[in-house]
Parts: sequence; C-alpha cells; structure tokens
Amino acid sequence: MNLATSLTLNANRHPDKMCITCEDRTYTYKEFNEEVNRLANGLLSLGIEKGEKVALFMKNSDHFAIGLYAIWKAGLTVVPINFRLTALETRYILEQSDCIAVFCDGDLEETMAKAADGLHELKHIVVNSASPSERHLSWNSVISNDSSEPNVLVLNTDNAEILYTSGTTGKPKGALFDHQRILNVNMAFIMLKRLNADDKLLHIAPLFHSAQLNLFFLPAIMLGASSVIHRDFHPVTSLREIENSGITIFFGVPAMYNAMLQVPDREKYDMSSIRSCSYGAAPMAPALVEQSMKLFGTDRFFNLCGLTEAGPGGVFLSPEDHKTKLGAGGTAMFFTNIRVVNDRMEDVKPGETGEFVIKGETVMKEYYRKPEETQKTFSDGWLLTGDLATIDEEGYITIVDRKKDMIISGGENVYSVEVEQVLNSHPQVLEAATIGLPDEKWGEMVVAIVVSKNGEKIEEEEIYRYCRDHLAGYKVPKKIFYSDALPRNASGKILKYQLRESINDNVSHMK
Repeated sequence: MNLATSLTLNANRHPDKMCITCEDRTYTYKEFNEEVNRLANGLLSLGIEKGEKVALFMKNSDHFAIGLYAIWKAGLTVVPINFRLTALETRYILEQSDCIAVFCDGDLEETMAKAADGLHELKHIVVNSASPSERHLSWNSVISNDSSEPNVLVLNTDNAEILYTSGTTGKPKGALFDHQRILNVNMAFIMLKRLNADDKLLHIAPLFHSAQLNLFFLPAIMLGASSVIHRDFHPVTSLREIENSGITIFFGVPAMYNAMLQVPDREKYDMSSIRSCSYGAAPMAPALVEQSMKLFGTDRFFNLCGLTEAGPGGVFLSPEDHKTKLGAGGTAMFFTNIRVVNDRMEDVKPGETGEFVIKGETVMKEYYRKPEETQKTFSDGWLLTGDLATIDEEGYITIVDRKKDMIISGGENVYSVEVEQVLNSHPQVLEAATIGLPDEKWGEMVVAIVVSKNGEKIEEEEIYRYCRDHLAGYKVPKKIFYSDALPRNASGKILKYQLRESINDNVSHMK
C-alpha cells in the first residue's frame, strides 16, 4: 500500500466517476490515472531512479495533481515548493533537498531558471508550457505514450514527501515522511471529518501546503470523492463555485473566511450544499468563526490545529465542541498523543502554560539532512512544537502563542493571541497582529498592528479604550500602527519577524 495505490484502485472501481475539475478540464478517475501513468513512465524514461527527489513549483492545477501522483508512481519523493518564494529562497530548497528534477508552471519558469543556475544535481526542469526555454523540457515532451502502470515496486516504508516548514522565523526545514505516515494522516482525517465518496471538495488553499494536500486532496482521492481545483483564491469566485458545483466540504485559512465576509452581496449565494467547513493554519477569532457559520449556513465547523512536522497532525475542535469550547484548539487527532509540559517534560497542571508536544504515527521521520535540528526537536520520541498552550481538566488544549512570540512586559507574560482576539473583535478592525519590541522601561512593550475594515479610520484612543475594557492593563498595547495588510506566508500565517523588522526602526525613532 502506498499513496498512489488508491488512485489505481478507484480507476478500476469507478472509472467514469469525476475525479478532478480544474478550469475547463475535467478528468474521470480512469482518465486521471492514465495521465498520471503516462507522466510517471516519462519520468522513468529520463533515467530518474527510485528514491530520487522531484520538486513541484506550481500553483494549484490539474497538472500539479498529475505531477504529484506521477512522482509517487515512479517511486520518487515529492518536494512541493511555495510558488511565491524568490529565486534565492527556491534555490535553497532545491539544493537542500537534493532535487534531481522539478516541474514548474510556465509563468514561473524565469524564477526557476534563476534558482537552478549552477545547481549541477538538478538535471531536468520540466515546464508546463508549449514553448519553454531551449534549456528546459516541455511537459508534453516528457509524457509517454505508455499509460500502463509503471513497473516500480513502491513500499509503504519508502519516502514520499519532504514538506518544508513555513519559515516564519528563519530558513525552512524539510520534514521527511514515508508513505505510511501520510496514509495515517489521510485515514485520520477521513474518520475525523467522516468524509465519503459522495463528497465534492473545493481546493483553494495552496496544494503545496500540508493542510490542503494531506488533509483534503489526498483523502478525496483515497475515497474516490470529487475535487474542484482553483488556481488562485478569489472570494467571489469561491462563493460562486460552492453554489454552482454543489461543494460539500470546504477548508480555508482565516484570511479567506474574512475576505468572503467582505463580499457585499454574499447572502445571495446558495451555500446549502456545504456539509462541513474547516479552518486552520492560523488562529481564527471566535467572532469570525460565528460570522462564517452564518455565511455558510451551518454550524458544522472544525478547527484544525496542527503543524507540518506532524503531518499536519495535532488537535481538532469538533462542531459539537464549538458550542462550549469555541476558541480552544481541541483534543488529539486520531493516531496522536498530546501533552502540555514544562521545561522538564513534566505535565503542567490545568490552566498552567507549557509547551504543546506530540507523539504519534503521523509525525515526521526527521528533518531531511539536519540531524542536529532533528535531535533538538524530539525529546524521548515527543515532537516539541514550539507552541505555548494550556490544557483544561477535560483535556482540551488551547494554543496561546509561539514560544518566540510570547511578550514579557514588566515581568508579566503577555500572549499575543489573546490580545489579537480582543483587537479582532472590534467592529472596525479587519485583522490585527501583536508583537513585542525591546523597551528600556518594560523590557518589552506590546505593539499592535491594525488593519481597518474598508479603509475606515480608527482613532488610537478608541483602540486603547477598547483594549482597556477587555484586557488587564499590562496586556494593553503601548503603541499602535496601522497597515493596509499584514504580511503572510502562503499558509496564512502572519510573518511577525517581518513586522518586527519594519516597525522596530520606527519605534526607536519615537523614543
């Protein structure tokens, strides 16, 4: 059993069922499987050998999906790369992961060419374009006429993915997974969400990211469900797609839900086909969850709180628990053990803050080619997440901050998530972030960056007053900055190190 087995089985089981739709292209399971086989056999004809690494530097598309499964059927390891990265950032991943080939979109060819310049290990750049550079191969030139199953034995213990972390604090690290670990993630999520073959899923979050890929797209193929893939996210297009295609399962990062809620005539779209919604990748304010429930006309919402290194496994909050535990991360996902511990790896008492740690059958093997980082990340088999959390008497975990984002002001711990939830609940605030900056008097001072709704001006004193009404005095921001948007990575996480860098000089000048 491997990640591609389910595709082959479903192509035999129900060959004429819709597998994937992207733009104006639709594939049945039989057609999709044959396209995958042609590309896999074409890869093997290039002399690429089992176990080697092949990158995907592509936006969401049917070609991304075909490339993904072709890599696995050829016995290779896939390295999905964030298409928003610069050439220098992309080069680091290509080199660090030992990639021998890469698939890229035509409009990303120039970036890839710069990234690959001088990388002698990278033998093949395959471009999804009819007329790539003379130095590169076209997608169609690699596809074989042979649509039979590739003659490669792929075991569940073979390496399958190297998923690079978001790099919110530094250079990304490659989390290595074999087929069985990702299969465990897929099965856990199928059980958690109670997915079935009649579901139709909309994929708008990036497929290179572990959440959309491992929690939604792969389980859909495993079950024989149907997938609609969008190349980019647009709130109006997404609402229209849900209505027109009868989407039943939806996942979005908080920023996507927020954007859809800003659509002026959002109530006109028929959301009645939706069976459940999920959110994750970043904290979502309870008020935003409640507004999203009204928009989608269902309270069947799941909070998914995990990390790349766990597959992404972690904790989840069920729809039932949303009624009494809204704002919490939740309880352990299937195949996963969780704890909140102090620096001595002792369980903290309910209500106390400690580090959230995970152990289970979905956790990565290691950081690829980073033995020291791997050793620092594990303690007696427990994955140290770097997330600060509390756990209540019923075992529900709430993430309060990243270790590196916790602010110590005047000797008191300030958790940025708590301050952000208050700021985000203000009726004129679209979104907000909180950071700590050095301060001679307080050690660190709490600084808020606020994005207003529809460009509305919010008086600073109004923000201060609102925070004082909802927070202890030491948690109230001491400086407020306004921005048109918050910097985020492709998974929706706010890049706080960029905020610190851009604001630190301004604050220094104010002293």
